[in-house]
Amino acid sequence: MTLKNMSASQLGQQIIDGKLTSQEATAYFIEQINTHNPAINAVIAERFEAAMADARAADEAREKGDIAGPLHGVPMTIKDAFEVKGLSCDVGAPNFANIISENDAVVVQRLQRAGAIIIGKTNTPLFCSDWQSYNAVHGTTNNPHNVAHTPGGSSGGSAAALAAGMTPLEYGSDIGGSIRIPAHYCGLFGHKPTLHIVPPRGHVPPVHGALAASDLSVVGPLGKYVADIRLAFDLTIGLEPPASQAMQIQLQGPRTEAPEDLRIGLWANDAFCEVDSEIET
Repeated sequence: MTLKNMSASQLGQQIIDGKLTSQEATAYFIEQINTHNPAINAVIAERFEAAMADARAADEAREKGDIAGPLHGVPMTIKDAFEVKGLSCDVGAPNFANIISENDAVVVQRLQRAGAIIIGKTNTPLFCSDWQSYNAVHGTTNNPHNVAHTPGGSSGGSAAALAAGMTPLEYGSDIGGSIRIPAHYCGLFGHKPTLHIVPPRGHVPPVHGALAASDLSVVGPLGKYVADIRLAFDLTIGLEPPASQAMQIQLQGPRTEAPEDLRIGLWANDAFCEVDSEIET
């Protein structure tokens, strides 16, 4: 199995077992970005040099038996909406373009605590408010399956980078489909969790460093494999202090064991936003 086809879970295990180094994995995905991103325009900010330094540190730690977590040494990109220390977080807004983040978003902190290495950030529409991924700062992100088509939005850069093999894992956000639509358009898996069981602090919008103000906006993972969705979700779920000192989240198990036992509601059409006949049928 090539690195391109490995799940993030498998990649982490390969590094932990010493069958692959973090430096090899990180260099590979940096090369994939350099090769494929010009046509797709998914990755709009990078920290390649710092990521390689992080990878060297991860390999040295592994040799000493010091494993951070299941994503030890695994490189990944993340949606531009999440603050990453030292990188911009402009979500396509010209007035945010020169703001450099001084802190990591909670999701970034938790992924890094599990060993992940952020190598770059991926494009969004203006303020993450569209089902495509164009903005005046970074331009248009294209669908890697057909560059004449959109990867969706607002986590379109996330989905495009994943589908093109530029990253093994991504993290996005969703109000009305911003994880689910790009996952569908790019042939991936995505999960919109229950409101705020994954802390949104450090997601823009709203302003940098603030808590999300919406009662609909949540943050959640995208991946090529279901196992990666579950892993990224498990690594990032949990309340922030001081709430976490008083209570914990205990999720219920599945209500069904097989797909045929599920009840699925389908909203086939809407006068406000009609569905094309090719899609409806």
